[in-house]
Amino acid sequence: MAASVFDSPLFAQLFPTGETGRLFSDSASLRAMLLVEGALAKAQGQMGLIPEISAAAIHRATLEIQIDPGALAKSTGENGVSVPGLVAAFRAEMNAPGHAQYVHWGATSQDIIDTGLMLRLRQALILAETDLRHVVAQLADHADRHADLPMPARTYGQHATPTSWGAAVAAWGAPLADALDALPALRTGSLWVSLSGAAGTSAALGPDAPALRANLAQGVGLHDPQRSWHTDRSPILRIADWIAQVTAALAAMGDSLVALTATDCGEITLGAAGASSTMPQKQNPVGPSVLRALAHQMTGLGATLHSAAVHQHQRDGAAWFAEWMVLPQIMLAGAAALQHARNVTEGMRPVPTRMSANLTAGLGLTHAEALSFALVAQMPRHEAQAATKTLCQTALETHQHLATLARTQYADLPPDLFDPQAQLGHAPTDARAFATRIRAL
Repeated sequence: MAASVFDSPLFAQLFPTGETGRLFSDSASLRAMLLVEGALAKAQGQMGLIPEISAAAIHRATLEIQIDPGALAKSTGENGVSVPGLVAAFRAEMNAPGHAQYVHWGATSQDIIDTGLMLRLRQALILAETDLRHVVAQLADHADRHADLPMPARTYGQHATPTSWGAAVAAWGAPLADALDALPALRTGSLWVSLSGAAGTSAALGPDAPALRANLAQGVGLHDPQRSWHTDRSPILRIADWIAQVTAALAAMGDSLVALTATDCGEITLGAAGASSTMPQKQNPVGPSVLRALAHQMTGLGATLHSAAVHQHQRDGAAWFAEWMVLPQIMLAGAAALQHARNVTEGMRPVPTRMSANLTAGLGLTHAEALSFALVAQMPRHEAQAATKTLCQTALETHQHLATLARTQYADLPPDLFDPQAQLGHAPTDARAFATRIRAL
């Protein structure tokens, strides 16, 4: 097995990351950092901090020159960061010492690394949003089309009261819609440029450092935090936590789908599902299972990232290194979850006959709550609950339907009391409200 399933040709289709995978490679990292160096030089040239002709040469070269990541391995191992080796290799490739001396003027490695990272995280969020919108659109379609389709609700894994397939799907989709709503604020509050020099004081950048940082932010399309955030990793945490929340919501959907597709339930089919190597009858819920597995992984990675957010003084190598180890895995796990969620929501189909059969197979006990409230018209509430419990126990012992026992013992019960369609409450309304909300996004 490869060290990471996301880098494995063998597991590439089980844990697919789509275009997000391209953002978390050595080449992508170096390309992003060179773009930052070019944008920094351009901003400094415009402000007269370095010769404008040198700024133009540097900016043009960052778009053209390619640096081999392997060539920087020795320098990175010695220095702990890749920027010194990158800058040296870039200057050599420019072959213009008069201009190259102004590369990386006044910046520190963390400015370049963190800003380059934010460029990649910005693109990762765009890709995640695209996938997430596709997923919630599929869920909204299910919610609207099946708002009135009765099925057993389940609490603690046991049948509770009737709900609808549309309402169940809407419940899965609501936190995903919330995540979409949170994206604008997340981008503003997290996708930050970094430019504050060696110790966060901007000393080498001169008196115009705040204006330079603002110009750099505009040049690379990031936000200006108006301060140093070298040791404040909250922007990273907010983005990672957003991905983790999305992954957790998708895992909850996957967890329920594993149960709903089980042979003894059979209320949902997933289209092309997993085959067993020895049991021809099996169709394993692979996609939902991957969603659960990725959430398990995300939990451990998130704990490490939060621990790595504790930085000592103005720079902390160990904490920063730990962040590098886990953040790409977090982003790729979220991307893989969204890829599977797209496939799952496109392929899942309700089986109304099984839903109806499962509602009636439980001797009508799913209507116990409704019965207890109906009996309040004939007796006090506590007596109604006790009477309903007794009827439920009798139904289990005699295998008689609860409706038969209740109507034999009590008159004037509502005619539709044991009709699942009449006991859906606000489920259809909630399902359609979710669909309306998604279509307005």
